Amino acid sequence: METVTTVREMKARSRAWRRHGLSVGLVPTMGFLHRGHGSLVERSVRENGRTAVSVFVNPAQFGPGEDLESYPRDPARDSAYLKSLGVNVLFMPEPSEMYPPGFATAVEAPELGEALCGASRPGHFRGVCTVVLKLLNAASPDRAYFGLKDAQQFFILRRMARDLDLDASLVPCETVREADGLAMSSRNSYLTPEERAVAPLLRKALLAAEDYLIGGGRDPAEACGIVGGMLSGESRFVPDYVEAVATSDLKPVSEVSSEILLAAAVRLGRARLIDNVIFDPSGPSRKPRGGAGC
Repeated sequence: METVTTVREMKARSRAWRRHGLSVGLVPTMGFLHRGHGSLVERSVRENGRTAVSVFVNPAQFGPGEDLESYPRDPARDSAYLKSLGVNVLFMPEPSEMYPPGFATAVEAPELGEALCGASRPGHFRGVCTVVLKLLNAASPDRAYFGLKDAQQFFILRRMARDLDLDASLVPCETVREADGLAMSSRNSYLTPEERAVAPLLRKALLAAEDYLIGGGRDPAEACGIVGGMLSGESRFVPDYVEAVATSDLKPVSEVSSEILLAAAVRLGRARLIDNVIFDPSGPSRKPRGGAGC
């Protein structure tokens, strides 16, 4: 595995791969990698001739008072892990490489980016869209892989790719979970043992609401109420939102008649936990639950 630090180098590697007829996969990350990231990488390695992984803690997606400086980092461990998975290039730029002096351009999808997480993190998705577009331009992948734990992020990036006629196919990947259902996240390292013990309640609440939907319930307010009611039983949770929105435009729905995203966010100590279920009333029943890939 080779490590490159400049956009110019990343572009050169991608062009060389393409000259040899190789497809390119990209997995954008902020590092401090775990099995969730690993599942994206493994899929890219399976589906492409070459795989690049970016590790970049993007300052543009952190707001005032957020954890930019304390965000967990371990580049040596990340590098060893990616090498073991068969990654070809680790792209690890500095902030000054991605945002050189005089940088003044941003990309956003305001209507989608102001809902859910965007309501409490203004500007967050503008930073996400901008950096992902730059990463896609640098690596020129055929496919880029994103986990659905951050479902709002994926739907916003999908819209960006459609609206801007990007060549890369954005591939959604199922959330990877701990044995007790907690979605894997680099920020889970912030949890104390006591907080970690109660954190899976977020997933349990969402699954209870999903059971209501699978059983034929179609009132989004009722589904959200199930989640909120269960979360209120844990005093250490500080709720941010529980909402049901259409996956097409992330707008609230009054009835579950097409595919929806039922999403929730809570603060638990230093950590902000997010999770969701995606439910399509016209689709097949959800697969059995349990295990790391559900």
